[in-house]
This record gives sequence, C-alpha cells and structure tokens, in this order.
Amino acid sequence: MTGRPIADGSAERGPLRPIELAVGAVLGGATVGLVTVGSVIPFAAALNLVAAVPMGLIAQRYRLRALLTAAAAATVVTFVATGLVATTGLMATATIAGIIGTTKRRGGGFASVLALSTIAGLVWAGFAVGMLQLFSAGRNLFFDTLRNTSRGIQELAARQQQLEPLGRAAADITDSVLRWWWAWVGGGVATGMVATAIFSWFVLGSVLDRLTWLPGHDRLDAPTDDRAIAPLPVTLRGAAFRYPGAVRDALREIDLTVSVGEFVAVVGHNGSGKSTLTRLLAGLPPTAGTVERPGSAGLGHQGGTALVLQRPESQTLGVLVADDVVWGLSTELAAEVDVAALLGEVGLDGMGDKETATLSGGQQQRLAVAAALARKPALLIADEATSMIDPEGRRELVELLAALPKRHSMAVVLVTHHEADAAAAGRVVHLAHGRAVERLAVWPRPVRDVRRRPMGDTILELRDVQYTYNRGTPWEAAALHSVDLTVRRGEALLIVGGNGSGKSTLAWIMAGLIEPSSGRCELAGKAVTKQIGRVELAFQHSRLQLQKQTVGAEIADWGGRATGSGAVGRALDAVGLDRSLAARSIEELSGGQAKRVVLAAIVASHPQVVVLDEPLAGLDPEGRADIVELLARLRDSGLTLIVISHDVEDMSAVCDRTVHLRSGRLLAADSVADTATVANDAAHQQDSRPAAPLRQPRDAAWRLERGGRS
Repeated sequence: MTGRPIADGSAERGPLRPIELAVGAVLGGATVGLVTVGSVIPFAAALNLVAAVPMGLIAQRYRLRALLTAAAAATVVTFVATGLVATTGLMATATIAGIIGTTKRRGGGFASVLALSTIAGLVWAGFAVGMLQLFSAGRNLFFDTLRNTSRGIQELAARQQQLEPLGRAAADITDSVLRWWWAWVGGGVATGMVATAIFSWFVLGSVLDRLTWLPGHDRLDAPTDDRAIAPLPVTLRGAAFRYPGAVRDALREIDLTVSVGEFVAVVGHNGSGKSTLTRLLAGLPPTAGTVERPGSAGLGHQGGTALVLQRPESQTLGVLVADDVVWGLSTELAAEVDVAALLGEVGLDGMGDKETATLSGGQQQRLAVAAALARKPALLIADEATSMIDPEGRRELVELLAALPKRHSMAVVLVTHHEADAAAAGRVVHLAHGRAVERLAVWPRPVRDVRRRPMGDTILELRDVQYTYNRGTPWEAAALHSVDLTVRRGEALLIVGGNGSGKSTLAWIMAGLIEPSSGRCELAGKAVTKQIGRVELAFQHSRLQLQKQTVGAEIADWGGRATGSGAVGRALDAVGLDRSLAARSIEELSGGQAKRVVLAAIVASHPQVVVLDEPLAGLDPEGRADIVELLARLRDSGLTLIVISHDVEDMSAVCDRTVHLRSGRLLAADSVADTATVANDAAHQQDSRPAAPLRQPRDAAWRLERGGRS
C-alpha cells in the first residue's frame, strides 16, 4: 500500500469517521447542556446564543452528516430532558450553526448565508404553520394568548385618553393576525431566521475564525480500506511520513517486518518518530515507500489492530471495570467475551465490579489491555503505555505484554523511551531523528546538585490532614490519613509513592484546590484555600494547563494584566527557552517544551510555593535531565519546590528531603542530609568551599534572585 496524506475534514464520502463521532458526541453534549440551562433558568437565556458555537465548530470542520447526526442525538436527549420548547430552540440553534459553519468550511460569503438562511427560513416557516394547523389545541392556545394580550393593552390604553389610538391599533393588528395567522406566523419565523443568520454571520463567524487554531483532525485517520481485516504480517519498505505543512519527514527509510508471535520493542527519545511509526503500523498510509499487509489494519475492529496509549485515564469509558472491558462492542460480541478470564489474565482478577475511577494508573493500563484483548486483535500496539506509571507497575505491564504473543495468535509492539522496557523483547528497533539506528546515544543521569542558598523558616504546614472522596455516600473512599508535614522556605521536597498512594490528592490540597476533609493546610499561618495562586500546581499532563493559542499569551495570562512582552521574555529565559518561542502555537510544543512553558508561566505568576506533580513523566532521558537541571536553578533562586514523583533516583539530585506516601499515610522521612544540617551546611559552605562561579546575566537563577530583572 502506498500512501497519501491524512484525509482532512472535507472528505464527503464514506461512513462517519471516529473523529467525527467523537467530536460530535462531545460538542453535541455541550450544546444540550447550554440549551437546557438557557431554557430552564430565566437569567441564563443568553446561553442559547453561546450554544451555537459547538454546533458551528462541527459544521465548519466536518461533513454535513456529522452535524446532522450530532443534532439528531442532541435533539432526542434535549426532548427527554426538558421538553418541546428547549428542543425547538436546539433545532433552531443547530440550523443557524450549520449555515454559518458550512459556509465557512466551503469558503462562502455573506451571499451564501443570505441564500441558505432564506431557504431555512421558508422550511421553518412551513414547519411552524404545519404544526399549528395539525395541532388545533396548540393553535387555539396561541390565538387565546394573542386575544388576551390585545385585551390587556386595550384596557391599559383606555385609562389614558392619549393612549386610546394605541389600544385601537392593537385590536386591529390582532384581528389581522387572527385572520391571516398563517402569513404572520410564517413570515415572522422566516424573517427571524434570516435576521438571526445575518447577525450570527458577523458574531458566530468571528468566533469560529478565532477557533481555527484548535486541533480538529485525527492523526490516525486513514483512507477506507475495503479489504478483509488482516493486519499481519506487516512489512514496511523504505517507509517515510511527512505531516501536512511540515518541511521535513517525521519518519524516513524505515524497513521493518512484524509477524504473528513476536514481541517487538521500538525505543527512541522524544521526537524520534516513534508515534509516527505507530500510526503507520495502525493503518495510516506512508507519504513515501510502502506498507504491505495481507488485508486492512482494522484499527479498533475485531481481529484487527488495537492501541493502548500513554494516558490510562483517557482510555477508560465504563463506570465499572467489567463494563469497560466490553465498552463499544455489539451486544452479540460482548456476550462472547469471558470478562472474568480476561481480567484474571491481566492481573485484575475479581475486580469486575470495582469502579474504574478507583483504579491506580497501572491497573488502568492493565484494564486497557484487557479491553484490547476483548477484540481479539492480531496486532497490539502499546504506545508509551509505561511512561505514566510507577516503576513496579511498569515492570509488571511489560511482563504482561511480553507474555501475550505466547498465549494468543498475535504480535505485540511496545513503543517506549525506556531502554529497560525493551529487555524482554525478542527484537528491538532504535529510532533517532526519524531513522532506524544501531543504538541510542547514552544521556548521563542527573547528578547531585548542591544547593547554593540556605533554606528559611517554615512556609507550608499540614496538620492531621485527611481527605475522603464521596464522603457520606456508599462510594466513600479514604485517600489521605492524618498527614503531618512541614515545608521550609526555599526547600526542595520530594514526595514519593506508588500509583494510588494519594500523591495527587495531597498535591491538590497543598495548592488549595480542594479542602481537607479534616485537619488544616496553611501557608504562612493562613489557610491555603484562602490564598489561591500563592501555591501553584504544575499538572502531570502539562498540556491540560495550556489554554491559550500561543506560548506568549499563555505566560501573560498567568502573570496577570501587568505582564508585558518583557516579562514574558524573562520568564522564558528563566526556564531555558528561546524568546522566539513566545509566538509559537501551543499545539506545536513537544512534551518537554510544554512542561517548560508551564514552569515559565508559574515563574511569571510569582508564587511562593510550586507543587509539581510527576514533572518527569513521559520524558526521555535528555528531557528528564533538562527538567532536573531547571528545577535546581529554580530552587537556588529561592523558590520553594514540592515535587511529587516516583522517579526517586533522578529527583534526588535536586531535592533536599524525601517523604514517602503509602496508602494515604505519610511514612518516616529520608533526608539527603538532615534538614537543619542542610541549611546550616549550605550557609557554612558559602564561606568554606571554593566560591561558585559568578552567575551571568543569562543565568536563570541570577535573574530570578533579582525579581526576574535582567
């Protein structure tokens, strides 16, 4: 099979693609929520105008059938939830959004909007008149409302002699409307539709133009392959791929064959082309070279190709574990799946009735493997599936994946940047800069970075902190138990623990985003929940925190109204990013760059404490070393760092003290050196050891110590 670029959203043939179904479901649900709230709450009626945006996005980016499918599903849900009035409003909203979005997608202008809205207005006018003609009770209610309104106006006008002409005019108009009701109703509906469309062309159209930067394509989207599903053996010969708009190939000159019974590991650093190779194996045609297989890849289909991805929570759809295993399968196919046996095979024996939300990251990845096996795939691809879980969970998952080809007629391809994950593979493919190489360059692990600045007094204190999810309900689950912890100003504290130990819950409490069920968490003697923003939290998935279009806009938004281009540049300097990156789209950032941008935004917001949740997750050795070095600089600038991570070996190079969480309980602390001694020794070393090199104006810590001024 020779390839061509990914099909874009304008393709007009074939069934709805996965991206169209997914976006339609999400944006259709958003429309239902906006219309429902706008109809039920009087003061929220303006939300009906906002509701046109999600539908407009569907119409602008995808085919008409995608809009019709989303609108039909949303209409049914709205009718069941709120009744006829809100349903009619949703249908009208979808009509206007469809006109504007379709016109934008096809490159039309004002004339197209006017023509389409006129046609839609006539259709809606006919619908309104037909409904009133068909349902006489509704028509009579409409007539009675008009008569009562006219009578009220006449009675009010009769009280003032100068208003009597108004009363007579109201009576005349009412008589005309009642006599020619079909013309008045039809004309009013048609005129309203055209007027609304014209208004929306300038308002909604501008909103859609501003949202064009949002990603709207599926990188796994491939042309339809009508052959029978048979993904193996798959052979790549000189395969290359270049993304639309890119100036160079992401992958080139790849020769690879994967056959039934193999466990193949693909190892490479971030940006090496691993994920692109995954997409070619999953059915995406190359832009050069060939990919040969006896049939279609059958991504997501029974007996085809299955994907297990990096973020376990993004693959979990069912409320219960057993439901998630067969989620998306037809009733007939789901009945054939031995769910208990599959759960036992992946190490989740007896957990079918457990809620998926209570699983640890490693357990969620095992569940994703079970859901993949329920489709009896011939090819299972695990794309960075081990990068977001703790070391023990990673080892167990690799062992599970390695055993699958021995028990099933299938092949497994593990894509990773951890060389240790490849030890169990029968064959290892190394990628660097889009090419297959003999071996990867060895990147040195971070070494202990001695602090250059002493710590101060206690800044953050937790006393008897407990937290229980869903407290007072049958689903109550305790996450933290009697946690006592003090953090000193300028300290770098490492909190370690396995998946499900309560680390992320503790991070949210220290950032003031959730309040303890009992106990207290105070920053400088005051509850941290009353000082939102003084403790900043860097999420494990950095992309979730980046909401603006460009890097510069993101940093400026975190810094507040007074943050200008100079402050944005200094923040980028502080995290080792080039100032030219300020103009780059958020969508173009690598994983390591995204983490640095979040840190730059945090620097711009001038917090007292920064909590970092798994800052090394998903990064290759070079990226990990870079982030550790950056954190050492931020620590030496006087910033207080609380790092929550299971990467003890790397993070101990920058942290002063380590505390352990296990099942929500804080165990005894381990110190790189005694905490008090560290502060005293650091002060003593300023005098006794050889002087550290003077920091230059381009040094991040030098700038931060001076309030970011260069």
